[in-house]
Amino acid sequence: MQAYLPYVGLTSVWIVLFVIAPLGFVFYFSFLTVGPSGQIIHTFTLSNYLALFTGRYAIILLRSLLFAFITNMICLLIGYPLAYLIVEQGGKRKILLLFLVIMPSWTLYLIRLYALKTLAGSTGLINGVLLNLGLISSPLEILYTPHAVVVGLIYTWLPFMVLPIYAALDGLNPSLLEAAEDLGATPFRRFFTVTLPLTKGGIFAGTILTFIPALGDWLSPLLLGGAKVMMAGSLVEHYFIKVGNIPVGSSMASALTAVVLLIIYLSMKLGGDEALERIV
Repeated sequence: MQAYLPYVGLTSVWIVLFVIAPLGFVFYFSFLTVGPSGQIIHTFTLSNYLALFTGRYAIILLRSLLFAFITNMICLLIGYPLAYLIVEQGGKRKILLLFLVIMPSWTLYLIRLYALKTLAGSTGLINGVLLNLGLISSPLEILYTPHAVVVGLIYTWLPFMVLPIYAALDGLNPSLLEAAEDLGATPFRRFFTVTLPLTKGGIFAGTILTFIPALGDWLSPLLLGGAKVMMAGSLVEHYFIKVGNIPVGSSMASALTAVVLLIIYLSMKLGGDEALERIV
């Protein structure tokens, strides 16, 4: 046990220096104000947080939560059956099928989004095929809509829902399903009374790995939503980089951090230790 203490100490120092301390600075700046010439005034105020619950800030925050929730649910509806099919029907091809699931993630995030943007553009492949088939008379406006942003989020974060669910399903004890079958349970009932409850850790782990990055994503809204669709992550980027209003950007970042911590806490509480194991 003592042999691991130096590593635990180094890990703690790393977390304090590169996680807790930066968050502390962001939280501190969120209570400050900006002067007429852009300088930061070290005067305590709650106006930055009060603005989050009024006007367009509140709308953007709620939109981000809604988009992240929709992304998470669709990823779950797609990811669970996909992981289930890989475990049940994959056989010797499980590794190959998993490789196909995670292979897109090896490509740079920006390149994948630009590829998706090219496909969905007015002169892209999707509109080209529909026009050639005579299904539409003019190109569809797919880009720069909320639907395009949600599709981009799903496309990006789906593998992170599949992998922990696959790990939970693959580690399921087959004798439990055999016992349920011997007791007369139908396949439908076996799934909802045995499989689903025993794989909830994988579901909550997938939720952490999908909902949280989707909530803070700023590149998908920027490339696929443009100026029409802004999320909380893109708003933080806007105030930090473009406007230079660090206190307002810090308040939004702090609010997102609080939401993320709440989601992690609820997921760990409902999913138990298994949720943490699937993430690790």
